[in-house]
Amino acid sequence: MDKTQKTILVAANPFGIKDKIGYMFGDIGNNFSFNVVNSFLMIFYTNVLGLTGAQVGVLFIIARFVDAFADITVGRLVDNSKLHKIGRFKPWINRMKYPLLIALVLLFVPIVKDWALGARLAYVFITYLAWGIFYSSVNIPYGSMASAISSSPNDKTSLSTFRAMGSALGSAITSYIIPMFMYVGASQKISGNRFFWVVVACAILGYICYELTTHLTTERVRTEKSEKVPMGRLVKGMLENKALIILVLVDLILVVNQNLSGTLISYLFNDYFQNKTAMSLALIVNFATVLLLAPFSNWMTQRFGRKESTVTALIFGAIMYAILMVVHTHSASFYLIMLFLGSLGAGVFNLMVWAFITDVIDNHEVLTGVREDGIVYGVNSFARKVAQAIAGGFGGFMLTFIGYVSSTSGGVRQTTQVIDRIYMLATGVPTACLALAALVLIFLYPLNKKRVMANAAKLEKIHTENTEAEEK
Repeated sequence: MDKTQKTILVAANPFGIKDKIGYMFGDIGNNFSFNVVNSFLMIFYTNVLGLTGAQVGVLFIIARFVDAFADITVGRLVDNSKLHKIGRFKPWINRMKYPLLIALVLLFVPIVKDWALGARLAYVFITYLAWGIFYSSVNIPYGSMASAISSSPNDKTSLSTFRAMGSALGSAITSYIIPMFMYVGASQKISGNRFFWVVVACAILGYICYELTTHLTTERVRTEKSEKVPMGRLVKGMLENKALIILVLVDLILVVNQNLSGTLISYLFNDYFQNKTAMSLALIVNFATVLLLAPFSNWMTQRFGRKESTVTALIFGAIMYAILMVVHTHSASFYLIMLFLGSLGAGVFNLMVWAFITDVIDNHEVLTGVREDGIVYGVNSFARKVAQAIAGGFGGFMLTFIGYVSSTSGGVRQTTQVIDRIYMLATGVPTACLALAALVLIFLYPLNKKRVMANAAKLEKIHTENTEAEEK
């Protein structure tokens, strides 16, 4: 093991329901920010601020690629930050939640619509970039903290499950409530002022959630460092960690799917089905499946393994979306039923993804002797940001390419050809993404059930020996 650092187990209150609930609230807080931006920012930009899909696409691509590099930087800063009495990760959440939530509110200021085009574009770019960087400064320490709360694979599965439940709850709440308040009366015209005040409420609720996270969780696995690990050595170790590289690829594919699906559903139900009630239900369905699957997560992991369960679910989801694409239904009810079944596939991965990352962090320590929770999580988060940039840019460009007409008045009706193309995008993208992710996991990801358990046993022995030596 590396001589410049020592990982020990802190004698504290045992892992339990407080940790699970506290960790869950962290992702509820994240989604009071993230899901609002992911699902509604583009339609706010096009239908309130009057920007075109292509303009928004360019801004998203540039901002997200810049922001992606912030994830690695933040991960490195977190790993090398001071180890406080409450741990290494919670102090970051305590400090950085304030600028994050302020930046969230600034994204949705409606008076910007009255500015000149150049000023609107500058404001949108600056505020979106700032929000992304501040989100990284909260999300990376929050995500990294999972591997510090407990070293047990079963506990990590529980944390991942509760985080996924928090994500689903936060996403469902925002997805259901915002469409109810974003329109003027019974029209399809979006109200910028209503949008703004709903986002202010989301920011306040996000603050409360982050407070609960830092007060209810305990960091038990702590790494004391006498000096920084050289960056060159760190990069070399990450390149040797095949599991990290493959997880990054799978995460990239599925985050592209998740982001595009969230955006396209808004347009699909706004223009194709013209049913805002169904839009709320569709956005909830995308996340409610996680809540339904949550009670079975530990059973699936212990019985079949994380990799094995996820592959089966992804294949099933791809088949459901493919059927929906071929049928090309005009029934919103049938679409919602098939969307629910298709979402089960992505739902299992969303339930397991954070435990996948902790498995990869453990694998990194086994391979290199170095524990770097923040930078490994940051690399994975980097991939997710790149995927968000691709999804944001692709979504904006494709809307323009298929002929979608932006309007601030709500009076423009899209052509039949355009709305049919929106339907094909909304069903074809998840079909391709889920199938590709399943194939990559099957043939390339090395951490099957047996390997994960062996890594956990080896690290538990090392950490226990370090703790006993520290106490002598």
